Amino acid sequence: MTAETVLDNARIVLADQIVEGSIVLRDGVIADIAPRAGRSGEDMGGDFIIPGLVELHTDHLEGHYAPRPKVRWNPIAAVLAHDAQVATAGITTVLDALRVGMDEDADLTAADIRKLAEAIEDSVQQDRLRADHFIHLRCEVSAPDCLTAFANFDGDERVRLASLMDHAPGQRQFVDLETYAYYYQRKLKLTDRDFQKFCEKRMAESAKNSSPNRSFIAAACKERGIVLASHDDATVSHVDEAIEQGVRVAEFPTTEEAARASKEAGLGVLMGAPNVMRGASHSGNVSARTLAGDGLLDILSSDYIPFSLIQSAFFLGDVVEGISLPQAVAMVSKNPAEAVGLTDRGVIEPGRRADLVRVRVDDHVPVVRTVWRQGRRVA
Repeated sequence: MTAETVLDNARIVLADQIVEGSIVLRDGVIADIAPRAGRSGEDMGGDFIIPGLVELHTDHLEGHYAPRPKVRWNPIAAVLAHDAQVATAGITTVLDALRVGMDEDADLTAADIRKLAEAIEDSVQQDRLRADHFIHLRCEVSAPDCLTAFANFDGDERVRLASLMDHAPGQRQFVDLETYAYYYQRKLKLTDRDFQKFCEKRMAESAKNSSPNRSFIAAACKERGIVLASHDDATVSHVDEAIEQGVRVAEFPTTEEAARASKEAGLGVLMGAPNVMRGASHSGNVSARTLAGDGLLDILSSDYIPFSLIQSAFFLGDVVEGISLPQAVAMVSKNPAEAVGLTDRGVIEPGRRADLVRVRVDDHVPVVRTVWRQGRRVA
């Protein structure tokens, strides 16, 4: 039997315009878009209908599994809690970021990360999840155990994206050692002398491990068809290295120089939605609003606050001149989907997956009222 749903009297955010009318969902895909309201169906009351959001980089899952130091939650329960939060924030496709390579502050192990990956796979197979889940491997290339942990995902077809990152002090995200000290010295409760030793150790690990680990992972991702991202590029030389290694997404470039070089090279430039909402990077790096205003922003990620993704889509045009709502919505749907090869979703048009979100805006805050994945209501 054909399953059909009609969403009527909606403001439909298409790729390049907003139209008032109705959408017909049939057997999990968008069957038709009528530019006038009045069809028999569910009355959307003039609310916006946007494509389901596509999230490429959220490390939010780990917090559900390890909510306190030395505390471990049931991994399936952690996945379900995370899934519920992202789905009710309008995210219908999520790449769960799992770390590969542990640094000094890590409370997790490679075995913990593998447990989470298995809980994701089991939950997909048992149809427990509201959103469509894939895996993003956050590869800390300076860590001594990076390649060992990466090997835990050999043959895992849920891995869609891998990012190359190095959080050692004095470069990339932490050029400013005062910012690094604010992050790590306070977190680890180190004296000035111990903090100096800590920095020296991290920098030595980076010098020894980063280059060979980057090369190995880049080659492995090319062989397996995994999209590669660079993380926290700060200079043109960083971007040149990324291009040489086959990177397609530039995550969180820390300077306008690096963002411009990435954009000119055809990389998708990704920034954090919390950066958009706050107006600044929490690490003191370049503002996402600045990049958007200069035409250097392609993709937004919720990073550490799932709801920030839909917030930023409805907020960006208010703070950056020339950004329309369809353009902003594309940064959280069409553009990230295409960046990782998911060309069946991310846009409201006939033939695409019926991944949709009904949104009302109250006091400048988007209110997610209904979420559909493949035409089935999930939130």
